[in-house]
Amino acid sequence: MRQGLGRFGANPRPALRRIWWTMAGCLALAACEEAPIAPRDRLAAEPPAQSQPAQPEPSAESAAERRYYARIQENYLARGLLRGNDRIEDAPFDAEDLARNFLRIAFFDEFVERDGKLVAEPREGRLQRWEGPVRLSVEFGPSVDEAQRRADLAAIDAYAARLARLTGLRISRSDWRPNHLVLILNSDERKEALDRIRAFAPAISPAALQSVRDMARQTYCTVIALSDDTSHVYVSAVTVIRAELAYRMRLACIHEELAQSLGLVNDSPHARPSIFNDNEEFALLTPQDELMLRILYDPRLRPGMTLAEAEPIVRQIARELLPETQAETAMTVEDRLAFGYARGR
Repeated sequence: MRQGLGRFGANPRPALRRIWWTMAGCLALAACEEAPIAPRDRLAAEPPAQSQPAQPEPSAESAAERRYYARIQENYLARGLLRGNDRIEDAPFDAEDLARNFLRIAFFDEFVERDGKLVAEPREGRLQRWEGPVRLSVEFGPSVDEAQRRADLAAIDAYAARLARLTGLRISRSDWRPNHLVLILNSDERKEALDRIRAFAPAISPAALQSVRDMARQTYCTVIALSDDTSHVYVSAVTVIRAELAYRMRLACIHEELAQSLGLVNDSPHARPSIFNDNEEFALLTPQDELMLRILYDPRLRPGMTLAEAEPIVRQIARELLPETQAETAMTVEDRLAFGYARGR
């Protein structure tokens, strides 16, 4: 069983800290999947528009959290952090950097679970990834207004399509047998969401649920992924994002959590330019991150490989990929649109 936890470093400054777990909790893939949900009738007429129910008044705690994270985002931006992924000529990398960063991020975990507690203990693991479609179900707490829902869904849809192009997987939102639940909740709603998470992923550990319920203020989002302990193939995942985050911070959470849920489980202080780095310099998936995803889903690699087995193959793929894509440093259209929206938030 492989478990990892990231973003709990000793750095005392405010930081985008996101928890990462992988857990093998099932003897068979079917045991990890939620019961099938009937597909929508595509020919049925859309129901008449209904007025949105009045939004509940946030608690004093949630209102304070929203103000706090707005100040945190302002601080990041004033310091030149949460950058986009264009104009990164100040962060060159070569094939050796790419291979080394991939091996550190894909094969090592930062934290393990011991006696029901999380312990900082870097540990080498095996390669894990998805082998089938990733069907995202995005659920918002009642506190999230319509404008935020539209913005977040647009960002998730565009990013899922981009991840699909990079990995070759089918990744999209779907109400039919979803296997990745994305929850965007305020602090009040998150504490009430444990039953929903447990119903979606029955094999989830009590310690993982506790990490969601008791999310520290400096933890902005978390992703929990479950894999089969024989095949090392992912079967389900749960992402939780604080609804109180300002938009650029929510966008950063979407980019890192969805990418990490695909198998890039660790962070490295040497990975630059990358979102898999505790320094929060970049908010959006960078060209190096794209290459790491392409390596992860290259057919020459397979789930369950050890680092020793994969290393020569990874180095060969890195040498093949880098000349082809190193110059592609411009932001995607989707990222430009998202950042344009962020400037007004």
